[in-house]
Amino acid sequence: MKTIGFIDYYLDEWHANKYPQWIADASGGALKVTCAYGMIDAPAGRTNAQWAQDMGIELLDSIEAVIAQSDYLIVLSPDNPEHHEALAELPLRSGKPTYIDKTFAPDRAAALRLFALAAEHGTPIFSSSALRFAQEYKAAAGQPIDMLFSQGPGRYGNYAVHQIEPIIMLMGANPSRIMSIGTEQTPSLLIGYPDGRQAVMAHLTGGPFRLAWQVQGGEASAQTAESDFFASFIEHLLQFFETGNAPVDSAETIAIMTCIEYGTQAMQRPHQWIDLPAIH
Repeated sequence: MKTIGFIDYYLDEWHANKYPQWIADASGGALKVTCAYGMIDAPAGRTNAQWAQDMGIELLDSIEAVIAQSDYLIVLSPDNPEHHEALAELPLRSGKPTYIDKTFAPDRAAALRLFALAAEHGTPIFSSSALRFAQEYKAAAGQPIDMLFSQGPGRYGNYAVHQIEPIIMLMGANPSRIMSIGTEQTPSLLIGYPDGRQAVMAHLTGGPFRLAWQVQGGEASAQTAESDFFASFIEHLLQFFETGNAPVDSAETIAIMTCIEYGTQAMQRPHQWIDLPAIH
């Protein structure tokens, strides 16, 4: 059996609660979350000690201890990416395959630093929204998309990644500009590419994750993400741990973080294009 260690801001959160069983089931018990570290106790929830007792996972008192006892590492803190650099510094120096949960980084500069640190120490690394692995979205893969429309629920701060990730996956890691076209209640962005292609994303309260796209010279299509995309994500996560090969190109992740950061800036200047820095 191979072991996985959790490193989190606080452990009583949805991802830390769900991933251990999903990983055990998907691997047939060959991979198991065996230990964890939390920086603080959950502000509204179980203490780290109570979480560990309930989950049957050993609570350790340092990131170093988790690294020492684990074959693979997962840095969580899914709703607090501002802590990812502090939580991931030692894992990324360890050489052990490390997954960093969404949203990868609070801004582009932090994303670049994280990938640079991993590269310096030869540490396999990746991050992704689970929506990347939605079975329905594969229908758009490889299509010459002229215009793509995305919708999804949640707040911009921690759910924008679930829409921007599929946009970048399907349209490329080279967006050139971004504009806010939404309202305070319904954040919405227009993402432009150098060749004139565009994508729109909008946060619709309670709505499903859904894509619609127009193919150049062809018909339009639409798909709602109804499959178990988390199960597909876990499969890719386990493959990453076993092979050390990331299923997501770092250029795409950097582009996603860039769009999220500059999208926030665009909301302060509605209906004005803001140029995006080149990925390389």
